[in-house]
Amino acid sequence: MTKLAEDRAEQLKRNTDKVMQELDRRLRADLGKRGDFERVHAVPKSGADVPDDFDARLVVLSADHPYTRDPDNPAETAARAILETRGNTPRLYRNTLVFLAADKVRLQDLDDALRKFLAWDSILAEKEALNLSPYQARQAETQRTAADGAATARLPETYQWLLVPEQVNPQAPITWKANRLTGTEALSVRASRKLKNDELLVTGLAASILRKHLDDVPLWRGDHVVIQQLVEDFAQYLYLPRLKDNSVLVDAVRSGLGLLTWTQDSFAYAESFDEAAGRYRGLQGGRQVRLDADRPVGLLVKPEAAQRQMAAETPTSPGAPGATSQTPTGGGGTATAGPGTKPEEKKPTPSAAPKRFHGTATLDPARVGRDAGRIADEVIAHLAGLLGAKVTVTLEIEAEISTGAPENVVRTVTENCRTLKFNSQGFEKE
Repeated sequence: MTKLAEDRAEQLKRNTDKVMQELDRRLRADLGKRGDFERVHAVPKSGADVPDDFDARLVVLSADHPYTRDPDNPAETAARAILETRGNTPRLYRNTLVFLAADKVRLQDLDDALRKFLAWDSILAEKEALNLSPYQARQAETQRTAADGAATARLPETYQWLLVPEQVNPQAPITWKANRLTGTEALSVRASRKLKNDELLVTGLAASILRKHLDDVPLWRGDHVVIQQLVEDFAQYLYLPRLKDNSVLVDAVRSGLGLLTWTQDSFAYAESFDEAAGRYRGLQGGRQVRLDADRPVGLLVKPEAAQRQMAAETPTSPGAPGATSQTPTGGGGTATAGPGTKPEEKKPTPSAAPKRFHGTATLDPARVGRDAGRIADEVIAHLAGLLGAKVTVTLEIEAEISTGAPENVVRTVTENCRTLKFNSQGFEKE
């Protein structure tokens, strides 16, 4: 029976698909424990199988792409391809992915253990056809259990290389840091612990550190930055800390807005910026603000800019030096109001409410669904909810193709436009 198991294990060297299926099954079972990762992608066939999202994720590479110390080894080559593209499009949010690869030398030991397990498992499955005695069946069961334990122990020994893309600054090239994992915990748990210990995965961010990145990179767009833009920045640029998910950044923003020392250590908050008036709407500092972690709205404002607007819009108090209040007197002159007297209040003249709105926006062709969804939620929904409002939304597409559009693309786009009932459409030669 032992000779039969050895023969079957040897035959499995020519049936690599069955061994890879068993490895894939064990990997997926182990990766059920995700550690601090929101998601784990097991043995993706290409970058198209790895979504382009904001949360940090672990990508476990196939055994076909093992790691060695050689430059451009199969693991780094596969990881680089996934990092740079998602299918046929460039990947935007690259600061969310880290990779786990098998050691090429240890992979042979794992392969031997898996083939031995499969051999004994097949013998037990055919124990009646092989006419095994009860003693032989118990012996086969013992051998299968031992082979199963050996394969389980060799899995973490084999998948021990954590590959992390890094970039020192915006001008520096992307480099790969290879960290060796130790321990017998689940693969994702070991990987996330190692990343946190090396500060390569951030699960909590101080407001003062966020302010430092805003100033040093810088991440400000003028005197302010949209909070959602910050979420995208941290997910996109490898020279920024790798955040566990959106909530880490939103929590840092919340704590920074509530600081009494916000002018030195953090930032102010505004609902929006009125470009025509050159002022921030809903500007405040040193106060708690409710923010949705999934879709944070509003702006972070530089303390200097916030203080300038606050000072300009703060009314002079009646008791301040030089502040006087004038009231009409019986003689037609004016007199300074004394204690206990109240100046006559002027009623504000009501102004006519605006009755029309129009706006245009340029959408990212690679993220049309996301941008259109935000516009629908944050602009159109408010207008459509007004009593008696009639809202019309028009989508305009303009494409300049320097090399000319192929005939099949012209035909496909034209037919799709007709099916979707475009008001007007067409290609032009000049």
